[in-house]
Amino acid sequence: MIAFGVLSTYPPTRCGIATFSAALVRHLNAPGARSSAAVVRIGDDVLSGPTPPEVVAEVANGSRGGPAAAAAALNRFDVAIVQHEYGIYGGPDGEEVLAVLDQVRVPVVAVLHTVLATPTIWQRGVLSRICHAADAIVVPSQTAASRLLQVYGVDSRRITVIPHGAETEIGLVERNRKRPRQGQSPLLLTWGLLGPGKGVEWVIDALAAGLGDLPMPPRYLVAGQTRPKVHDRQGESYRTALRERAEALGVGHLVEFDPSYRSRQNLAALTASADAVILPYDSTEQVVSGVLTEAVAARRPVIATRFPHAAELLADGAGLLVPHRDPRALGVAIRRVLTEPGLAESMTWRAGVIAPTLDWEAVADRYRMLATRLTAGRAPRAAQPGPVGHGRPRIGRRTRVG
Repeated sequence: MIAFGVLSTYPPTRCGIATFSAALVRHLNAPGARSSAAVVRIGDDVLSGPTPPEVVAEVANGSRGGPAAAAAALNRFDVAIVQHEYGIYGGPDGEEVLAVLDQVRVPVVAVLHTVLATPTIWQRGVLSRICHAADAIVVPSQTAASRLLQVYGVDSRRITVIPHGAETEIGLVERNRKRPRQGQSPLLLTWGLLGPGKGVEWVIDALAAGLGDLPMPPRYLVAGQTRPKVHDRQGESYRTALRERAEALGVGHLVEFDPSYRSRQNLAALTASADAVILPYDSTEQVVSGVLTEAVAARRPVIATRFPHAAELLADGAGLLVPHRDPRALGVAIRRVLTEPGLAESMTWRAGVIAPTLDWEAVADRYRMLATRLTAGRAPRAAQPGPVGHGRPRIGRRTRVG
């Protein structure tokens, strides 16, 4: 039995890393699993809202003694899993995580959700120090692994590619439950937290430019709340601008926005109901997408811009790739999926081949195997210099620092 301590944002925080960690912890704690997992929750909002029982310590970014408290909590476990994304830790480019790593004595698995091809000097420095401090580095795609080798000079023997997980069983059940919608417009779906860079405007432009001649013009659903940090700075201005764009182009009746927060089951049902999932993202850097993973797991045809994770996961035919910011190419791809004989069925079949490798149960087992290798015959590491803390949280009793 291996005990994992996971350092991450975590629900009720609503962000991709929190969702990822919640799913990983749930499957590491599954009945009959050869592992257990608890969470050291970190973020800007840890002192507000309810806290799940698996959270054993909470550390607010920028808090005095916070890094020492987080490290002390992680040192109670066999292995520490440190989720990394630049925006979730305090300090410039999230550098506060380095003070945590300096004081962790158990083996560290760093899970890198962003590996930039052209980082700033500071971003490169932070990520390089994380890689140096970690005993193993997990990335979700081969593209990310290649960047670590080529841009950051990380030894390939320290890198493990483990895909982003997905609830494949839920997706399969909901797909099989889906009923044909004869006489209804095809449904195009984009879901996930909303904000500039999502690329929704290009799909609206595609609807306006060249799909009106279809026997039944598709309906486009944009599901998801605005990103919390975007909402704090800009409110709902992006969503409002998209609505106004659709109305101005004469396709307002085809575009629907649903800002509700959905459960896993509800989201699986929504994804299964789509005729195609569209990921029109502007980013050319994205090495992992949970939305893409869930769409493939649900065996839905995917249309995505050529961001790295999409180019890799859809290479065998589970989706179509289009250039960034190109409404015409999006329109052609949508038309093909909705009208070309056998294409959607072929995509569904290809996705079904990939889906088992994405299942959260298989992903959690990969983490167990990695942890077993790291802990075999290993003595605890010596403490590294770092800030003086306020003692160690007692596992089983939640401690808050902030």
